[in-house]
Amino acid sequence: MSTVQPLSTPAQFTIKSPGNYIQQAGLVHQVGERIRPLVDHLRILTSPQAWRAVNPVLEESLNREGVRWQVEYLSGECTDATIARFRHNLLEQGAEGILAIGGGRVLDTAKAVNDALGDRQLIVLPTLAATCAAWSPLTIIYNEEGGHLDSRALNAMPALILVDSEIITRADVRYLRSGIVDALAKWVEFDPWQRHNPHHLALEVKVLAARQAYDTFLHWGEEAIVANEQQQVTPALEKVIEANIVLAGLANSVRGELNTPGLAHVIHDTLTHQPELHDWLHGEKVGFSLLLQSLVEYGQPNAQLLYLLKLYRSPLRLPALEGDRAARIAQIAADIRFPQKSLNGLPFAVTVETLHRALLATEAQDFAE
Repeated sequence: MSTVQPLSTPAQFTIKSPGNYIQQAGLVHQVGERIRPLVDHLRILTSPQAWRAVNPVLEESLNREGVRWQVEYLSGECTDATIARFRHNLLEQGAEGILAIGGGRVLDTAKAVNDALGDRQLIVLPTLAATCAAWSPLTIIYNEEGGHLDSRALNAMPALILVDSEIITRADVRYLRSGIVDALAKWVEFDPWQRHNPHHLALEVKVLAARQAYDTFLHWGEEAIVANEQQQVTPALEKVIEANIVLAGLANSVRGELNTPGLAHVIHDTLTHQPELHDWLHGEKVGFSLLLQSLVEYGQPNAQLLYLLKLYRSPLRLPALEGDRAARIAQIAADIRFPQKSLNGLPFAVTVETLHRALLATEAQDFAE
């Protein structure tokens, strides 16, 4: 009689998710009625550009439902000082809820304050589909110059995520392209972990969500870009928004017994400290980092990945750098800090030497051709 041998590592994982996620064209008209059952007194954190994108409709919706609110504009990055300031202002106002409207910096600041207080209701309304920040259980902390300092795990998740696809389609298409690259990165980053560490349920779930996002872009990505350029809400655009926010966010939200940092995002964190790259969006830095990961893993770019990076206009070479270019590139390679305890979890070597060779390959060959 045969017996089933138990796996050496027990299956265990957690998934963090929002209380509710709603995506719909014209949803901004319903913000007041969606929020009113949760709270009636809000502090709104946004940016001037995002505030213009949702108004006057959002103000009218809140006022119609009798929701009290005060607005605060975020200036600069999501820093510890910014988080402390918003927390102070929220407590001084006495608001019982937070409404965050905008992109990643605004959403991350609001998520950090909500997590620290633990007794408020957080509603997020992303005006871009450039990252999965609305869903991701992380706050990314930067310095005043935009350099990455820390990625902090959160316990509290939004009570409600409201995504108005009409608002997103009115944004510059560059943000959607960037969000696609950031989301497709999840599968490219997590798949090597799963291949090298089979029989881990958390990794399998992460990879399934990430692969679904990747396949969405293969089937619908180009149509979604055209829809965004024409400012039209189409099924393709809706699917890509879902992949950028929900599927990528879900892949990021699964935690298991293994720590599985994505190499491209670790490289990205170092790139944020290069002043010449500050005008690159998050997903654009991630895209260049994916090219580097592919070079580290295979010695040459994966053909399908390179096709997608070109399709979504990801930068494939560093811009002009101040000082001695060769020395700067060598320093970038040396500054990339992949967690030491995770090095053996990947099926390829991540060292200063392999990273440096990858960077030099982008210098020697024009991958955009």
